Amino acid sequence: MARGGFLGDAEEWGPRVRDGAIRISACVIARDEADRIGPCLDSLAFCDEIVVLDSGSTDDTVAVARAKGARVIETDWPGWVAQKNRAVQAASHDWILSLDADERVDEALRATIEALRADRLAEPAAPRAYAVCRKVRYQGRWIRHGGWYPEWRTRLFDRRVASWGGVDPHDRVETAGRVERLRPGDLEHHTYRSIQDHFRQMLRFSEVSAREMYTRGRRARWSDIVLRPAWRFLAMYLLRLGFLDGRAGYVLARNGAHFTFMKYAQLAELHRVAQEER
Repeated sequence: MARGGFLGDAEEWGPRVRDGAIRISACVIARDEADRIGPCLDSLAFCDEIVVLDSGSTDDTVAVARAKGARVIETDWPGWVAQKNRAVQAASHDWILSLDADERVDEALRATIEALRADRLAEPAAPRAYAVCRKVRYQGRWIRHGGWYPEWRTRLFDRRVASWGGVDPHDRVETAGRVERLRPGDLEHHTYRSIQDHFRQMLRFSEVSAREMYTRGRRARWSDIVLRPAWRFLAMYLLRLGFLDGRAGYVLARNGAHFTFMKYAQLAELHRVAQEER
């Protein structure tokens, strides 16, 4: 079966082993990340290969990635899910560790992954996918509340039984088997360079989300535009204790509510424009 498909025959596993350890390909997608991709790739130096898919960077992202020893593939941008699957298919090894350019594997997580591949990944009964705990750094501090931590994301997986799925921009790894959580260690997410950067990403993501909902036939109700944003703020700031993260927790809750408003307001706008054009 082609790489990236779902295999059911145990004889087809044929794990690629180096000194008793499964080989791992690190996959990173990037665009204009010259200021952040270096530390990301440094944290992946323990992997057997690093593949970077760059979608038209205008800064030094490609040069930095190549200087760090990564194999760089320059391509277009088909969307988050498709781009991450492209990176997976370009890898040389079947076990994939997938990161964004603004993420880093901390030392504890690196040790956990290295121990795992040394004595367990090759076992037939072992899980084919593993989730890591991601922690976010925002406005100079690590966020511990508001629904942002612990945040489990499946990032280490065998591409023969798992691949990227979901709906842009909310991609996720989908697998036919069970997923096990890795501890100790965290995946550090150095997100948003500034408030302005956060706003730009919210606008971009809300536009993509609204378009995806529109394509699926979803309509925006009055309650979606008025009540959902208010509930999002209350859930993040009060119910999930975002206030314990100080000013950063408040800003995240406000921005979460604003994102929800923009997503449904833009969905309503898409339907309005379509109706007028009929």
